[in-house]
Amino acid sequence: MTKTYSLEIPSQSVSQGGDARDDMPIDFKALVGTVYRRFWIIVTGFLLTFMLVAYVTFTQTPIYKANAILQLDTNRENVIDLGSVLGGLAASTAVIDTEVRVMGSKSLLTKVATKLKLEEDPEFNWTLVERKPSLLDQAKAQVRSWTGHVKKEQAPYASLSPEEREAAILESVVQTLMRKVHISRVGTTYLINVEVTSRSPETAARVADAVADQYRVQQLDSKLEATRRATAWLSERVAGLRDEVEAKEQRVEEFRAETGLLSAQGATLTEQQIAYNTNQKSVLEAQLNRARARYQSMKRQIDSGAGIDAIAEVLDSPVVSGLKAQRAQILRRVAELETTLGPAHPELIGARNEAADIESQITAEINRIASNLESELKVAQDQINSINSNISQSTAQLRGNNINLVRLRELERDAETSRVLYEEFISRSKETREQDDLIQADANILSTASVPGSPSSPRKFLNLMIGCLLGGIIGGGLALLAEVFDMKISSAEDIERKLGVNSIGSVPLIRNTSLLPFAQVNPADFLVDNPLSAFAESIRYLRAAIAFSDIDSETKTVAVTSSLPDEGKTSLTLSLGRMSAMSGSRTLVIDGDFRRRQLTDAAELSPEIGFIEHLFGAGQLSDAICKDHRSMLDILPLSKSGHVPHDVFGTRAFDDLLARLRSMYDLILIDTGPLLLMAEARVVAGKADKTILVIRWRRSLRSAVRQSLHLLKSFNADLLGTTLNMVDLTRRRHHKDLGASYKAYSKYYSMEPKRSFFGWNRAPKDSFMASNANSVSQSVSNKKMTPRADSSTETSTH
Repeated sequence: MTKTYSLEIPSQSVSQGGDARDDMPIDFKALVGTVYRRFWIIVTGFLLTFMLVAYVTFTQTPIYKANAILQLDTNRENVIDLGSVLGGLAASTAVIDTEVRVMGSKSLLTKVATKLKLEEDPEFNWTLVERKPSLLDQAKAQVRSWTGHVKKEQAPYASLSPEEREAAILESVVQTLMRKVHISRVGTTYLINVEVTSRSPETAARVADAVADQYRVQQLDSKLEATRRATAWLSERVAGLRDEVEAKEQRVEEFRAETGLLSAQGATLTEQQIAYNTNQKSVLEAQLNRARARYQSMKRQIDSGAGIDAIAEVLDSPVVSGLKAQRAQILRRVAELETTLGPAHPELIGARNEAADIESQITAEINRIASNLESELKVAQDQINSINSNISQSTAQLRGNNINLVRLRELERDAETSRVLYEEFISRSKETREQDDLIQADANILSTASVPGSPSSPRKFLNLMIGCLLGGIIGGGLALLAEVFDMKISSAEDIERKLGVNSIGSVPLIRNTSLLPFAQVNPADFLVDNPLSAFAESIRYLRAAIAFSDIDSETKTVAVTSSLPDEGKTSLTLSLGRMSAMSGSRTLVIDGDFRRRQLTDAAELSPEIGFIEHLFGAGQLSDAICKDHRSMLDILPLSKSGHVPHDVFGTRAFDDLLARLRSMYDLILIDTGPLLLMAEARVVAGKADKTILVIRWRRSLRSAVRQSLHLLKSFNADLLGTTLNMVDLTRRRHHKDLGASYKAYSKYYSMEPKRSFFGWNRAPKDSFMASNANSVSQSVSNKKMTPRADSSTETSTH
């Protein structure tokens, strides 16, 4: 269901009398009523906002502000022969603005923070502040303890190394200092104001003086740099010599690398390589001799006809030994099979094949061993040849290196000469820098910062005034939002103006006045016990509205329905039926809510044959109709065991029953289910003469009622009007309703004294004020109606 919200500003139209008071675009009386209704919302919003502002104001840490003023010196002074390099600043606005930015730069403030050791001050170093967990943090910790996920508290920057931690803390301190320092130019003068805010007045003054002093120190550093530029000829020469020395030393090393003159442990790499190759050659020659001897031994065995089975490698091979053992076993098996089986027996043939296979494996393994010996001999020979080649190459390279040593010594002497000259120019440069003592800063501290005696913030009076204004705005905004999003129905005017339907009365809420707080009051019983109460009078209004609803045709069947459950339609139906019966009319109430049977339970009936059984032929009508024990009202109830078909009110049997009941009774009230939940209620509303839609006060939504009205229209139901039910008269004065202010009506209503659980008591008269009688009387007077004969008793009561 889609909800739509609309903002409606109360307004008035020009009256027929042309009263100037009504010619107003906004109904201020309605606005005052809105303020009256939403008074506590406005007061709550105002108080919460004001208390929040006051709390923040009075709990905020006082902030002190200190100021130091510097004067830029624009006079030029020449010191010895350095000329304009030591001159003052140019008298330019851009230059002064630049100096302002320089004073607030990160580099300057970093030096200030280091000098004052602000990392030891908790105001600047947040890691020194003892953090007190808030209520939210405590709640999170408690939840983690319950779930077993306890979070261990770690020190700030615990994952960093000590150096990285110090750098991170210093960065945080500088960022905090930058937020507390404000540098500005004083008008169009050459004065610069250094403003520092702090929670400590002494710290504010100390930091302001330190920033001003550090600016002068930084200016001196700049002048020193200018002095060094004045000796540029010496610095450039030093830089050139340094590059020259580096280039020549690099050339020496490159020549060493190009010519292979790299040395290690006093010998060149070529010499070390020749020695290494010679040692390797000796080792490889020994391996070659062993391989050749084994290979020649194998050839002698083969040439002598002894075969290679006698070779040591073959005899030592575990594979050959294992295969020979298998062959011996199989040969024994073949011999045994030849003695017992014939030559063509499959098992003997398989054994012989297995012996032949093992014999071929032995031959293959022996041939592999012989091939390995031959390959080993070839490999050893190739290694000897490669070592001999390397030794020859290294020897040739060594002869060339001896020639290159002459050029290397020449390059080394050249590099040494440049290095000596470079060191000489460095010593001369140090002597030149001694002139830096003649430099002066271009700014003077005009006034140092004094320790402030009072805080600059918070401004308590101003904040409280702002809190009052903001609280009024927020309170009014909350009241406006409450009005905009209030979709509940509060008065007959809401029904007629916003829903466009007629309102036929308001039924007050019955309060429990006994000493038993949980005792439930049955409205229908209350009606009988208190016939002169406001509740009884409101029911008479409804009966009068039914009686005078149509002058052309008599209204006999009335369907009482609501949009949703728990809106009081069942109690209202039973009360209306009892009032009609007590007025002398033959009245029948039908319980048409098959699912809940609330009317049957309210009347304290437990029939065996009810409405459903009779409708489908299980019993006589006289057996199904029960007499109310508190009045002359007839009730057609529902039994607990009755079977409910899918369609009851849409059958011809119900139409015939309704026609029969019309001839028997003056008024038939049908209690249906909710319109938006049960399709049967829509069918009954279409078949009844009139339909009353019950709306619960401050509970029913306009969207649900609007949808119910649409359903009634689609089923061609004749809507008598709507009834505002369960109106709380003690709260009704907060909503715009004319009947809410008629306190004099309470003089006309009274209640009979009732026996409570502990004794006699009487409910206060003002607990049951009159309902909105004007809404009914106006709707009745709009039609020229003649009262029915059986309503004379009711009208006399009015």
